Amino acid sequence: MPFADIVRAAADQFHRDSIPVLRRRGWRPRAIAYDGYGSAAPDRSGVPAPDAPSRDMARVLARMVMRPPNAPSEGPLFQRLPEQLPTTARDARRQAAQNLLEAQRGWRMFIDVPVPHLPVTVHLGAASVQTRADREGYVDVVVRGHGLPPGWHDATLEATGTEPVTTRVFVVAPGPRLGVVCDIDDTVMVSHVPRMFVAAWNQLVKYTSSREPVPGMAQLLTQVLQEHPGTPVIYLSTGAWNVVPTYRAFFERNGFPQGPMLMTDWGPTNTGLFRSGIEHKRTGLRRLMIDLPEVKWLLVGDDGQHDPLIYGEVAREHSDRVAAVAIRRLTPTEQVLAGTQLTHPVGLAPEVRALAESGVPVAAGADGFELARALHPEALAVQPQR
Repeated sequence: MPFADIVRAAADQFHRDSIPVLRRRGWRPRAIAYDGYGSAAPDRSGVPAPDAPSRDMARVLARMVMRPPNAPSEGPLFQRLPEQLPTTARDARRQAAQNLLEAQRGWRMFIDVPVPHLPVTVHLGAASVQTRADREGYVDVVVRGHGLPPGWHDATLEATGTEPVTTRVFVVAPGPRLGVVCDIDDTVMVSHVPRMFVAAWNQLVKYTSSREPVPGMAQLLTQVLQEHPGTPVIYLSTGAWNVVPTYRAFFERNGFPQGPMLMTDWGPTNTGLFRSGIEHKRTGLRRLMIDLPEVKWLLVGDDGQHDPLIYGEVAREHSDRVAAVAIRRLTPTEQVLAGTQLTHPVGLAPEVRALAESGVPVAAGADGFELARALHPEALAVQPQR
């Protein structure tokens, strides 16, 4: 038996053995909801089309985990200063104790106990779907026939033995439209730690103030949204699902647009001990192109790892679905921390010739301000139907 299968079986058995013990201590299942995305059926009259149930869809994401009865909510942490600073030593001690308790969530989520195969019902608009969590507690379900108009909407998840949880889904308007796929680590935020330790850093250190935004990236994405209203912004990252609350807080604190995050999970798979970040991004991009067939994408990443290679492959194979590629050039120090060699002088490594072969416009710059200047407006001119 392959070693990865042994590790995976041991992890599954540990989770199965842990759940009864935690239940006796008062722990119960809880749904951790993540933002999703979807499409609306073509409808120009304001009346749902007869074929709407087969033309609209939504992807709803969540995870079922065990939590103690007094566990805090799974919302963003440390996204702002307290409304009132402590005025006495007693208040300061109380606030410090509360911050310490909440900070423990960082490494408590690092050892989440998932609830596998739990029955879940998802309600969105006019549709409801019954499904089950997978072996790691994840719910990734497509809801069709929701009948909702474009924009943000609430979906409700009901699972056996849990309180109902509401999550959000961004429904994209029908017709040709621009969309944005954006990497996170080293593209919109810099952690100043080696890439091999970023995952642990994100898990164990929950203070979003310890991360710095890349200058101009929030402004770049916001400008795209202002010039192209209704643009979906999807953050595609190799980071773990556990750190989504941290990223949400970082985005809100630094003015980044809201958008679904497509993350990955740690642990053994059917093919190895660790998941492939490259395959995660390849699969994520192809899934987006299938789910949202009328969207033409602006792909934003950095040259510290494999974004130019992945984006180049996608642009060459589906040049009609890629509006432009924007690559942030890392500094020499960031290149070292990212675990890669220094980049080609023009900012794109030689092995990504696929970008040039695709004929898709490519912009490179040290930050969001340079990328905004390098991106020509005509490259993003995808006119939506109104």
